[in-house]
Amino acid sequence: MLKQTKIVATISDQRCEKEFISDLFEAGMNVVRMNSAHLDEEGFNKIITSVRAVSNRIGILMDTKGPEVRTTITDEPIRFQTGDRISIQGAPLEKTTSRMISVNYLNFTNELRLGDMILIDDGELELKVVEKYPQYLVAEALNDAVLGSRKSVNIPGVRINLPSLTEKDRKNILYAIENNIDFIAHSFVRSKQDVLDIQRILNEHQSPIKIIAKIENQEGVDNIDEILEVAYGIMIARGDLGIEVPQEKIPGLQRILIRKCVAVKKPVIVATQMLHSMIKNPRPTRAEVTDVANAIYYRTDAIMLSGETAYGKFPVEAVRMMSSIAREAEKTKLQENDIRVPTPNEDLDVTSFLAKQAVKTNNKLHVKAIVTDSHSGRTARNLAAFRGKSPVFAICYKERTTRELALSYGVWAEYQPESSNPKQYFLDALNKLIRKQMISKNDMVAYLSGSFGEGGGTSFLEINNVGRILDGSEQYHPPFFR
Repeated sequence: MLKQTKIVATISDQRCEKEFISDLFEAGMNVVRMNSAHLDEEGFNKIITSVRAVSNRIGILMDTKGPEVRTTITDEPIRFQTGDRISIQGAPLEKTTSRMISVNYLNFTNELRLGDMILIDDGELELKVVEKYPQYLVAEALNDAVLGSRKSVNIPGVRINLPSLTEKDRKNILYAIENNIDFIAHSFVRSKQDVLDIQRILNEHQSPIKIIAKIENQEGVDNIDEILEVAYGIMIARGDLGIEVPQEKIPGLQRILIRKCVAVKKPVIVATQMLHSMIKNPRPTRAEVTDVANAIYYRTDAIMLSGETAYGKFPVEAVRMMSSIAREAEKTKLQENDIRVPTPNEDLDVTSFLAKQAVKTNNKLHVKAIVTDSHSGRTARNLAAFRGKSPVFAICYKERTTRELALSYGVWAEYQPESSNPKQYFLDALNKLIRKQMISKNDMVAYLSGSFGEGGGTSFLEINNVGRILDGSEQYHPPFFR
């Protein structure tokens, strides 16, 4: 395994050929992200077909739009100047003009007050509400800007009471279920209820799709503990988050959110503008390199590329550069900065306890790899939470589990159909690790498994010499042997 940090890459239906996906995968991509704001069913189909033709180990993640406010269409770009007074109304069917900005939320004017700030197009146009009337607001432009169609609208510090799911979201969720997508990343999650609204639909269709909560406003930050109770993981979506809260707070919030995810053993993705300059340039800025490295020093599971791979000039180079930065950051991160992962005492969590001890064997006994077999991926996710130096090789009995682990730090997952000889799984895993030059026959490995099969949980940790196991495989009897 060249790196332990996972990479999510956003893919457009305009550039999703099998060869392109294969190049990104070889460069280090682990998960493909499909942005539903820019795709229809035909576009989804093109991307999914290419991804699945390349590898059963690539996870597929679909974004929902979530409860967002946008301006309506314009006939042409509109230029505003500092000091202009502009009317704003909630009118989804009306066009935006130079005199009246219309937004897609009917109740928009009722929820704002005098003095509220309105940031349009990621803050490119900044407005301040100076007058309020029953049907519209009047706002003053605080800067020069050009406004195009369907641009984002943010109101820092104001909760907009939009439903968590749009009709388009519901349609896309049903599409995701029908097409066996791995993850749904729900935008603008404000509370656990926003996650449960999607989970209810998944449960109705008995779908195993995992929900990633996108944290991109202050309310999501404030409610992160309850959100983590119900979400599979989170995405720190720094674009909208950096508009909804003061930008200088983003680094601190990023560290807090990562720490909370690690503590509860759930995957976390850091996203937005990580190598933004590589949309146009073949090399990133020094600041971007440092940003990616710091996310890894903070202990994130995954890092994400957006425009860099969706429409940028250097998509493969961006993934390759991100992989290179990740490898170096993993070598140089300080162990003393590791996040303490609590082991619950009240429920005697054997899996968590054994996972922690397995990771510790790297320092104590110089163990070079940890092997585990998995039905649900829980043991592998526990191992990932402790952010060890040794790679985790997860033998998965379901293809879906292989892809779900594509978001977990340090886990190299492969699918192997279940058979009646579980010992052979372990022997095959060791041989694969040797072929990939991740271990040698002189090395020590740790093996985490269970003695009671599917649903029985992890029950033992074995530490042994690779050569001794393989050379004496006839006499080797692991704890589950029968």
